[in-house]
Amino acid sequence: MEIRRGFHQKLKEIQDDVLAMSGMVESAIMSSIEALKNRDLDLAHKIVADDIKINQKRFDIEQKCIQIIATQQPMASDLRTIISVLYIITELERIADHAEGIAKIVIMIGDEPPLKPLTTIPLMAEKACDMLHRAVDAFIRHDAETARKICLEDDEVDNLYNQVFRVLLTYMLEDPKTITRATRLSWVAHNLERSADRATNICERVVFTVTGKMEEIASKY
Repeated sequence: MEIRRGFHQKLKEIQDDVLAMSGMVESAIMSSIEALKNRDLDLAHKIVADDIKINQKRFDIEQKCIQIIATQQPMASDLRTIISVLYIITELERIADHAEGIAKIVIMIGDEPPLKPLTTIPLMAEKACDMLHRAVDAFIRHDAETARKICLEDDEVDNLYNQVFRVLLTYMLEDPKTITRATRLSWVAHNLERSADRATNICERVVFTVTGKMEEIASKY
């Protein structure tokens, strides 16, 4: 009994670490959009530099997972949780890479004037971060039903991405001088679209954790 209490305490520490890492990633995404809106190159450089902290957090969690598997011999349901953690932290690291990618685009843009007021791109960032936040929360609570619903929300981000792409394409067709600036903004939007995709991947791992079955949760379109 004492061994199991110790095991569950270690498992809770790992889950707390996942929550902390998720918070770091959400902050990186939103900060990258702030840097874009304000042409804040100092903030952009900080996001790039801080990516190593998120990577290290992933390695630390991974090491704890390996240790608990090696020393505690978890039962099937607990083992699924630990395996899912290893997958989820990889997805979190990749979302952080998307934030770093946006920050690098901001550095490329420098102080050049904005092509257009930013409205849809910040909405994409907010929605992607909201999906990520709730996906990780669903994992902690083992809430497969909520995870499935979050997956269906990915269509909203896809629709926003398509809006951005169409508007930017119009700019490029009407004035070839805007191609470079429009292309860079399209890269930003693509990073956010992929971030939302990765949030849905996390949701699929929540379902696996709860049910033991791997399934691809298709959107309604």
